[in-house]
Amino acid sequence: MADGHQDTFHHIRDGRFFELPGFLGGNTAPLPTLQLPMGIELPLTKFMVLQVVAGLLVAFIFVGLAWHIRGGRPARGRFWNFWEMLALAIRDQVVRPLIGIGHHHDEHEVPPHVDGHHPIVAKPGDTCTSHATLDHGAHPADKYLPYVWTCFFYILFCNLLGAVPALGSATGHLSVTVPLALTTLLVVIASGATELGFVKFWKSLVPGMDLPGWIAPPLIGLIWIIEFIGLLVKHVVLAMRLFLNIMGGHTVIGVILSFIALAGAADFSIPILYWVITPASVLGQVAIGMLELFVAFLQAYVFAFLTTLFIATAVHPH
Repeated sequence: MADGHQDTFHHIRDGRFFELPGFLGGNTAPLPTLQLPMGIELPLTKFMVLQVVAGLLVAFIFVGLAWHIRGGRPARGRFWNFWEMLALAIRDQVVRPLIGIGHHHDEHEVPPHVDGHHPIVAKPGDTCTSHATLDHGAHPADKYLPYVWTCFFYILFCNLLGAVPALGSATGHLSVTVPLALTTLLVVIASGATELGFVKFWKSLVPGMDLPGWIAPPLIGLIWIIEFIGLLVKHVVLAMRLFLNIMGGHTVIGVILSFIALAGAADFSIPILYWVITPASVLGQVAIGMLELFVAFLQAYVFAFLTTLFIATAVHPH
């Protein structure tokens, strides 16, 4: 790359510094940096800082939204309405329909707006327009909402921070997505064990089959091993999907902008191409940047959706 950058992937790598805009250093090479504190037992990296910032933003949204709707009041203002809309969409269009009603509930335990044993879709007027339904325990599936909400908003803010110049996307690194997927795996196992019982949950990995007595033990054992590996693979894919989508977007932006540096190289024999490639690269970067904003929301939604789906599979194995 130009301007002192030999690493094309510098924006998506972790490090112990933040890069600053070139004009702050007088357009010198290499670019100026903001070094993070050194000499501490635990190395502090920029992705650690960005994750803390994302966590604080999630806390701000949750606490602020809870304060605005306390006592059943409607949230006021476009800012809070936007976050409430996202929270209710995850609740009413993802968590409740996918997880539904657990084994330990019947229609007498479900609030009046729930339609029997069917996957939940609240009646018109009782979903996004009814703020009182945000109360915890309004639906059996709501006990899984805190984790799914946290995943969605945390990943969303990590993704959006990556759209800010000189920062970076923590979710574009496996050191972030792998712990997220591992946490989801633990939540899935704990949810299934709580709903079905520890032993029954692990037995439920194998579907019921009518097999002859002599072949049942080895075949069931083999299927259980395959299903257990599948359970692990699903969560590996969960980590890889988020990592690759976020990293890929930033890589494309870096490659498009690198065309400008290549066109302006000293040994470039056709200078006019620099003035053709530069605006094309900038416009391409803007277009990809807009797509990245969409991907930031989409990947947060996909992670929350798959997390809910895995939980639903664990608590409703058949």
